[in-house]
Order: sequence, then C-alpha cells, then structure tokens
Amino acid sequence: MDLQLKDKVALITGSSRGLGFASALALATEGCHVCICARGEAQLKKAAKKIQSVINSTTRVLTVKADLTDSDDVRTVVTQTVETFGKLDILINNVGRAGGGDLLEATDEDWNVAFDNTLYPAIRASRLAVPYMRRSGGGVIIMIASIWGRESGGRMTYNAVKAAEISLAKALAQQLAVDNIRVNSVSPGSISFPGGSWFKRQKDDPDGMKEFIRLNLPFGRFGHAKEVGDVVAFLASSRASWISGASITVDGCQSRSQI
Repeated sequence: MDLQLKDKVALITGSSRGLGFASALALATEGCHVCICARGEAQLKKAAKKIQSVINSTTRVLTVKADLTDSDDVRTVVTQTVETFGKLDILINNVGRAGGGDLLEATDEDWNVAFDNTLYPAIRASRLAVPYMRRSGGGVIIMIASIWGRESGGRMTYNAVKAAEISLAKALAQQLAVDNIRVNSVSPGSISFPGGSWFKRQKDDPDGMKEFIRLNLPFGRFGHAKEVGDVVAFLASSRASWISGASITVDGCQSRSQI
C-alpha cells in the first residue's frame, strides 16, 4: 500500500532510539523528510546514520540536539525543521519520562518531572506546529501514549501523564478538525527494544520476564518498536484520513479495556 507520504515533512521528538526512532524510520522509508531530536548527540548521530543508510539519502534527515523540557529548545527544533525543509506536515510527540513510587513515596518533584518531560513538550511542540500546518492546508499530530493511559497499571505518575496525552489528543482533534489537522494517540503495550526498560529487565531477570509474558502477553512475546512505527506511519498518512481523536492500541491484546 502506498501511504502517499512522499516529500511530507515530519518532526519526531525523542527519536534517537526506541519508539521515536522506529517512527522516524518508518516515515523516512515512506518518503518523508524527517527531523529527529534528542538530548544525547552521539546516539542521535547513530540514529541518523541508520536512517540514512536505509533510505540511501543524507539530505532527508535533520538532527537537532535538544532538551525538550526547555521551551526554547522546543521552539528551536520546530524552527529548524521548517527552515531546513520548508514546511511541517507531521508532528510525532514521543518524548517522555516519569518516575516515583506510590502516592506517599512520589514527591512533588517526581510529579513535576513527569509532566515536564512528557505532557508539556507535547503541548508546546503542538502549539508551535499548528500555524505551519494551517499554512499548508492541514497536517497530522500523533501522541505516543500507552495502554496505561487508558486503564490502570504501571507507575502512577506514568499513568497520569499518558492519560493526559490521550485526553490532549482528543481535545486537539476536535479543535483542529476545521483546519484539516488530524490528531490521534498511539497506545503501545510492553515493547522491548535495545536500551529500553523491558530489554534491560529481560537481561537482568529472564525467568521473571518469562513469567510476565506468560501472564500478560497472549502472543507469548514482547512487542517490537517497528510494530509501533508502522502504525504511526499509517496514521500519519492520507490512508487514515477519517481517523482522528482516536487512541489506537498496539499491544498484542495485552490490555483489558473493551474500548
């Protein structure tokens, strides 16, 4: 299926590895110009080289070292994307981090870090991207959320920020439909990739992870980042023209929610 993404311009936050990288690679493979950004310059350069080698082009990948908890850095990433490629059609809000324990253990700082690293970058990047999308006659915004934003499970702070991202996507979808801008969230389940938390747990506690898979993952394995990236590419394309305001689970039937 031709996703009709050739020469579209996509900005993917938190994209040097994991789900962000997989999304950037999927979009670049479909013909998009992509901007990838992250805090670590060395890993960012490695990610760019991997994408460039797959698509056989060095001119369709822009890298910007940025800390997206800093509003000025968010502006820099969006501005450089437009200055380099001339427009912005697709925004993938992937950056995120949340720590802390239960209610009595999680401090105000834990909560602030969770929102500063996840929700606020998505709000700021979307706010900056929308005027450029309006100028082009439309666009797509996708939030990388989680099944734990849709139902209970996982760390409390993580649940809260991912639920907020899903809610934000729904609200933006309703606000921006008049501008032909579609907004959705993607809610992955447990995905294992090099450097990720599940990957580390598999190495540190293989027996415990086998039991986790047996109890929670009906297909008998963790999901792969590519499986999320492929869904992101589809949702970003005109083939998904009537999908907006949705939260799409990519979890191998891990979640229990019926909606």
